[in-house]
Amino acid sequence: MFLELFAQPKPVLGMLHLKGETPEAILTQALREADIFAACGVDGMIVEDYFGGVEDVERVLAQLSSQRPGYLLGVNVLDNFAKSFELAVQYGGKFIQVDSIAGHLTSEDEVDYLKMVDSYRRSADIPVIGGVRFKYQPYLSGRSLAEDLRIGTQHCDAIAVTGSGTGVETDNQKILEFRSLVGAFPLVVAAGMTVQSIPEKLALGDAAIVGSTFKDTREAEGDVYAPHVQEFMDEVRRCFRSG
Repeated sequence: MFLELFAQPKPVLGMLHLKGETPEAILTQALREADIFAACGVDGMIVEDYFGGVEDVERVLAQLSSQRPGYLLGVNVLDNFAKSFELAVQYGGKFIQVDSIAGHLTSEDEVDYLKMVDSYRRSADIPVIGGVRFKYQPYLSGRSLAEDLRIGTQHCDAIAVTGSGTGVETDNQKILEFRSLVGAFPLVVAAGMTVQSIPEKLALGDAAIVGSTFKDTREAEGDVYAPHVQEFMDEVRRCFRSG
C-alpha cells in the first residue's frame, strides 16, 4: 500500500519541521517550504512537530489540505501514534510515520501498544511507516533485530531505518542488514541522506525521508532551501527515473 501512493520509483519525502517563533510564523514557513518541495518535485511531505506542537501540526495540515489539495501529506506527531492517525484521517493525510513500531517497549507494554496500532489500521486504509532501532528511541524488547523486524512488518506498511541521530548518515551495512531481514517489504532510509549518497542508499532502500539535507545550513535547524532540494531531486531523477 505505501509504495503504491507514488507515481515515481524511489519516492522522496520532505520533512516539514514546523519552525517558527509564533503559530503564525510556523504556518507561514511551513506553507512556503511545502511549496518549495512541490515545485522541486519532492514526492510527498511529512508534517512533524519537530519544533512546533500538535496544534501547529493540525493548523498546517488544515491549510495544506484545503489550499494545496494536490500535495501528498504524511503526519508524524512524535511519540503519539493515535494523534498522528486521527489527524491523517481528519485532514486527508495519505500516510503516517511513527518512530518506533517494535522493539522500543517491554514485552508487557508492547501488547497494548500493538493492539492500539492494529485497531487504528483496521479503521482506515492509511499506510504506516514504522521505525525499528530508530534514532533516539529506546531498545527495551530484549529481542533480536530479526525478531523486532518480523513483528514490525506485521503492524506497519514500510520499515524506516536510520543512523544514530538527525542528519547522521544511515550506514550502508545497517541498511543491508535490514534489507536482508525484511526481504521485499518496503524499506525507507529515514535519516542522513545526501546528494552524494543517493545512488548507494536508494539502491538498497525503496524510499527516503529527507530533512537536514534540504536546509540552507544542511542541519535540521535551518530553513528549506530550494537549490538544495532541486539538486537532490535532480540526482534522484538521474539515478532512478526516466525522462
